[in-house]
Amino acid sequence: MRLTGWKSIWIGGAFLVVLTVFLSAIAAPPTMHVVPSGPSAASELSLTVDPGQSQVHWTVDSTLHTVHGTFAVKSGALHFDPETGKAGGEIVVLATSGDSGNSSRDEKMHKLVLESAKYPDATFRPTQVEGKVATSGNSDVQLHGVFLLHGGEHDLTVPVHAELENGKWNAKAKFEVPYIQWGLKDPSNWLLKVKPVVRVELELAGSMKSSK
Repeated sequence: MRLTGWKSIWIGGAFLVVLTVFLSAIAAPPTMHVVPSGPSAASELSLTVDPGQSQVHWTVDSTLHTVHGTFAVKSGALHFDPETGKAGGEIVVLATSGDSGNSSRDEKMHKLVLESAKYPDATFRPTQVEGKVATSGNSDVQLHGVFLLHGGEHDLTVPVHAELENGKWNAKAKFEVPYIQWGLKDPSNWLLKVKPVVRVELELAGSMKSSK
């Protein structure tokens, strides 16, 4: 039976719609989700301190002369993200190793000022690197962290010059410790006046590796 009127028009229109969709599906290329190419996420850098290649030098002025001394580095392991600067780990210095080359002065330093028998370690824990660290070559950055000394915690920002190359690294940092302001005893007496700030120079070296 032949269809006439609006029924034939409706069927014809539907056929055209179906045919159009079918032909479009054949002609159109398949859709692809392309992930933009670019550098992969930066690896976190892990630095291990070699105590045998590391040392702390310190100086303090007095009315008679400038005193020079050293401390030994006990251990250290640091890690940071080169992109965000977020850092962690710690560097531990042996407070008991303090040596100025004068036994009586050192005895006073350990018993009266540092109380190193009670507080044998001084520790720096980094929290943030300010500035870009080159994964190969030289860099100058600011290292923010917390310095634990004589039972107290103190915010500290340290300028650091570092060199990273071929799985090795070394760094130098200079900063001041206002030890009296931080609660340590003043070693001055009526004859000898000691400045309330110790200048510290930290030399570190060791190995490094990166990880995702």
